[in-house]
Amino acid sequence: MSATDKTNVMRVLDQKKVKYEAHFYEPDATMTGEEIAAILNEDPERVFKTLVTQGKSGAYYVFVVPVKGELELKKAAKAAGEKAIAMIKQKELLPLTGYVHGGCSPIGMKKPFKTFVHESASTLEKMFVSAGKVGAQIELSPQDLIKTVGCTFADII
Repeated sequence: MSATDKTNVMRVLDQKKVKYEAHFYEPDATMTGEEIAAILNEDPERVFKTLVTQGKSGAYYVFVVPVKGELELKKAAKAAGEKAIAMIKQKELLPLTGYVHGGCSPIGMKKPFKTFVHESASTLEKMFVSAGKVGAQIELSPQDLIKTVGCTFADII
């Protein structure tokens, strides 16, 4: 991998001297997170998707959940201290975060948002999140993710 292959996520991690491993695959817009886990030959419990929501207050929140899990909006709202939370529209994702659908990472968004990671990650040695573009994932320790984005573990699925 050359420096030109580096995504913004990788540059942020390099700058913060966080250890990670990059994984690349041939992207297909129709792929599910579970299919990506299979391509990476990884347990889907270790591969996470990044979801962006908006609370009733107008604040935005990021939730990182295992690819085969579903974000439970009531639990997400409780974790965020909101009355209610809703997923943002796909067209709002790029202007808000700088990432496209399928390539959204909790690391390196345009602005820092309060981020919650499903509590199952706390038991993992390494986890996968998007590297900031479709076809790229990074593997890092959940503790390094917390140090990098200041996220919180929560029961959100």
